[in-house]
Amino acid sequence: MITKKLFGTVSDNFNYGKEVYAYTLANDSIELTVMEYGATILRARVNTPAGWRDTVCGYDALRSYEEAEGYLGAVVGRIGNRICRGKFSLDGVDYSLYINNGVNHLHGGKRGFDKKLWTATVSDDAVTFSAVSPDGEEGYPGTLTMSVTYTLTAEGGFKIAYRATTDKKTILNLTNHAYFNLAGEGYIGSHKILIDADRYLPTDDTLIPTGEIKSVKGTPFDFTEEKLISEGLEADDNEDIVIGGGIDHCLVFADRGEGVKERATVTSPDGSIVMKVFTDRPCVQFYSGNFLGDERYPFRGGKPQQRRHAFCLETQSMPDAINHENFLDCTLSAGEEFVTCTEYRFSVK
Repeated sequence: MITKKLFGTVSDNFNYGKEVYAYTLANDSIELTVMEYGATILRARVNTPAGWRDTVCGYDALRSYEEAEGYLGAVVGRIGNRICRGKFSLDGVDYSLYINNGVNHLHGGKRGFDKKLWTATVSDDAVTFSAVSPDGEEGYPGTLTMSVTYTLTAEGGFKIAYRATTDKKTILNLTNHAYFNLAGEGYIGSHKILIDADRYLPTDDTLIPTGEIKSVKGTPFDFTEEKLISEGLEADDNEDIVIGGGIDHCLVFADRGEGVKERATVTSPDGSIVMKVFTDRPCVQFYSGNFLGDERYPFRGGKPQQRRHAFCLETQSMPDAINHENFLDCTLSAGEEFVTCTEYRFSVK
């Protein structure tokens, strides 16, 4: 079942006054609500024996999504994550991108895909959002035509499928920036987590990868066996944790063969909800909500927005890859199609 409801009207100068609709996909296990602004996940309610529980943090009003930082639930790009100093070269041509994160470019720039008003198409069991990023937008080359499709799965989760083509060689790293809290609210440290990643990317003090690809063994980023998130967060003597203000690092999966694979498992503090992450992407950015805390924008229902009260598992490729020869390729050429998917699957006790 899919229902459509007006969520708000845009207040910025680019799409002022345009209506934004939200779409809810529902079955007996899960209700997923997504909207046209940013192709954003507004909420994901899971049916537990104790009742429905919201597992994704969001806002009550469209205005908060327009104004607040954090990219809550949005599709981000063209490049999810950071590009050093907003500069790169592609086939001998130098490009400069908008600087919006200290000295770096982050999540697509001043008006990334999170600020786009996407076009929705509803089918029997899915909602697809489509958009075009013109050549030169935010400094990127090539006209990019893309779609993001949300579908509920029979296993109690939701799938995000991405497609994109370009008329000119460009760089691309699409992901979704949903903030999860399987308890519905509160500090995330009591969640248990397992991530099938044997390496991670150390960063400099601006959170740009140094170019090293290190083993997670003996570091706070070793989640190859289930442990509390707090065990990683509270490693205050670790240089990487200090730099990131917590966990905000790219973890590289152990086996990067083709196809969708189970990559992560998160269990709520009370053990009642387990979320598994399946993806065909080679990495995940594990972010522990270190920069949350803007009191002007409380979460849905008036819940306070607080630091480390939500986490992100952003499936993607390596950040700043275009500037590191030893990183995975992030280019997309004319005639090629970018196709990838990620599923967040829930089970309850």
